[in-house]
Amino acid sequence: MAKQVDEQLTEFARGAAEVIHEADLRKKIARGAPLRVKAGFDPTAPDLHLGHTVLINKLRQFQQYGHEVIFLIGDFTGLIGDPTGKNATRPRLSAEEIADNARTYREQIFKILDEERTIIDFNSRWMGSMTAAGLVELAAKHTVARMLERDDFHKRYKGGQPIAIHEFLYPLVQGYDSVALRADVELGGTDQKFNLLVGRQLQEAFGQEPQVVLTMPLLEGLDGAQKMSKSLGNYVAIDAAPEDMFGKLMSISDALMWRYFELLSFRPSRDIAAMQQAVSQGKNPRDVKIELADELVARFHGAPAARRAQQDFAARFQRGVVPENLPEQVLQIDGPAVRLTWLLKELQLVASSSEASRKIDEGAVRVNLEKIASHRHELSAGSAYIVSVGKRAIAKIRLQRRP
Repeated sequence: MAKQVDEQLTEFARGAAEVIHEADLRKKIARGAPLRVKAGFDPTAPDLHLGHTVLINKLRQFQQYGHEVIFLIGDFTGLIGDPTGKNATRPRLSAEEIADNARTYREQIFKILDEERTIIDFNSRWMGSMTAAGLVELAAKHTVARMLERDDFHKRYKGGQPIAIHEFLYPLVQGYDSVALRADVELGGTDQKFNLLVGRQLQEAFGQEPQVVLTMPLLEGLDGAQKMSKSLGNYVAIDAAPEDMFGKLMSISDALMWRYFELLSFRPSRDIAAMQQAVSQGKNPRDVKIELADELVARFHGAPAARRAQQDFAARFQRGVVPENLPEQVLQIDGPAVRLTWLLKELQLVASSSEASRKIDEGAVRVNLEKIASHRHELSAGSAYIVSVGKRAIAKIRLQRRP
């Protein structure tokens, strides 16, 4: 039993930012009964992207060890609007928008989770029927002082920016979800830590054993700078066309590739370590990146589609998109990576950084034939790239870190 508990703890901790508290998780697993593991998703946009799947992948790991997974759709909290990380009150969605988005979530998550072993629930089931008196009782179990400990609330309060009363309800409602579901474990991004801890506190206030909180890192987007977000245009939707998904994954930097392997791949850690060693010994990082793209495209579209996407990617290089005699330039840089806008100017593909930004906005800039949407996109030292602006301004560049 002890070996099995250790094995589960090792697997669940893989890629996690924090486990609060590991001793509690060990105790819960050792009892031998399936744990109730929840993760909540507010249906604020119609499609899920790879950043969302970091949590869903972790749910899958719990599922593989026989635990009960609850995919909670926050149709009630979505009406409030999650204030996490916001410096202003977040716009609220209509009930119709939330219902439409929730429908697409249900269609997408079973590309990762086992449908027969997944419980889908909606927090409107208990919050929709809660009376005003019940809400007052819930609010009485938390203090304004504790709310203002939350970083974004604290900054807005100190900066004289308004905080609407309904925003204080969000952590309370998310926390009460854990009470309603009697959750043993709750998963969330690192930006959700405060809300997850409110769940622990409320469970204790309602006489329940507090849940274990497991936070996962926020996945960086294609630019390698900011978290993956649809609003920033640096995302890969899990329902993107196979060729589009494959190409976008091939455009990420070599450094970011390992981050994606850690948080998105189902390969054992020892296999990823072996690939890193092979690259350090001279293997082309592009070949490893192809394995990553192939795995993820196959997960969401099937192995045949992944093979076709890889063939399509290779064919675009072979049919004259990139001139065969294009010379490779070697450029030394001072740090581990450089901003693409700077590089375009340095290569004289544009006249200025502002023109580089404008060309990105126009959709004219590509890295390894994939369109770049973010001004913050970075390219890593130790890698080779095909960089183009429009059809005629093109360069083959290898970045090396200055000794």
